[in-house]
Amino acid sequence: MTIHGDHPFLPPESERSPVRRLRGRLPSPVGLWTTAYGGKRAGLTVSSMLVADGEPGYVIGLLDPDSDLWETLREARTAVVALLGEPHRQLADAFGYVAPAPGGPFRLIDWTDTEWGPAPVGVSTWAGCTLVGQDPPEVGWGLQVQLEIAHVEFGADDVPALVHRRGRYGTI
Repeated sequence: MTIHGDHPFLPPESERSPVRRLRGRLPSPVGLWTTAYGGKRAGLTVSSMLVADGEPGYVIGLLDPDSDLWETLREARTAVVALLGEPHRQLADAFGYVAPAPGGPFRLIDWTDTEWGPAPVGVSTWAGCTLVGQDPPEVGWGLQVQLEIAHVEFGADDVPALVHRRGRYGTI
């Protein structure tokens, strides 16, 4: 038996979408968006996001319209956007649904319940946000969701930030 470094189900690079290949070459922050409504928690790893400065400020992200996060966020209308660091690779994979999480990804670490949703304990930065609008526009395969920033928490900034590029994690 031989173990290969390539993904066994991934098409050759020449057959992949050029837009996806372009996007994959952009280093992206690894964020974790979480929310809760009616006793149900939902979360999703989101790298397609940006922060727009202003009064108020906004977080804009592309979300899977079929995700549990979007379904719950529409009801809750609030979310926590946490920026993940080096120690959170497993958490990012679990909430990205590419790694197992027995009992669900919310059992991997401790959480603090906030008025915006569950905030992961141990992250250095997170924002409490409010959903803007009920029907975000479709952009590509996702929804362009806008969150107004209501609150920001900063902790120690001594952990390298987790970034995603070409299907792999790195740090800066």
